[in-house]
Amino acid sequence: MTAREEVLARIRAALGDDASGGTAPARDAVPRGYRTRGELDLTVLLDLLAERLRDYGCTVRRATPGEAMAAVAEAVRQRGARRVVVPPGLDLTGLPAGVDAIADDGLSPAALDTVDGVITGAAVAIAETGTIVLDGAPDQGRRALSLVPDYHVCIVRAEQVVALVPEALARLDPGRPLTWISGPSATSDIELDRVQGVHGPRTLEVILVAPLSGQGSVPLMGADAG
Repeated sequence: MTAREEVLARIRAALGDDASGGTAPARDAVPRGYRTRGELDLTVLLDLLAERLRDYGCTVRRATPGEAMAAVAEAVRQRGARRVVVPPGLDLTGLPAGVDAIADDGLSPAALDTVDGVITGAAVAIAETGTIVLDGAPDQGRRALSLVPDYHVCIVRAEQVVALVPEALARLDPGRPLTWISGPSATSDIELDRVQGVHGPRTLEVILVAPLSGQGSVPLMGADAG
């Protein structure tokens, strides 16, 4: 048997493909003992998500539903943004005077590169990993919106937060264009020099919206930068 034949034979054995035409051996059962559901209450869940986001260098603002738009406006004002893109399905009111909300009508990458930022909703957020997932829903828009502008404000609501990745996957449609965001875009070269903003926004700001009862002792409308 040549080396090639031996490698192919091992592959067939691993796949249960018996080239002789006999009955393929039963495959070993794949263990599924990992956790599929979290057990944290809402207060702890939101605190964990905020902590993970801060670890990634995000700014996190906590707000009640009635304060969410005011929190967005304050974030944009402090950033000094004057032109922000808003997806067609995001109902956004109360931006500061002098700030233009630009509707995305198929803006080109070059046009998106000239704006000061983008404001979107989210599909789901994972507390344990500090990950936010966008799925292209109307309040999030197409994928380019969250990748080209250098500043991203993302509104995450308490009911969208889960503890674990399997819980998030159960909520998501794999047929949709999914963007998984764990902090501002960053990469490192071979010398481990970290550079931000290469594959997406350098600055990610999260508005974490929850009823007062779900926030414990965390002050509302507060900004906590990483």
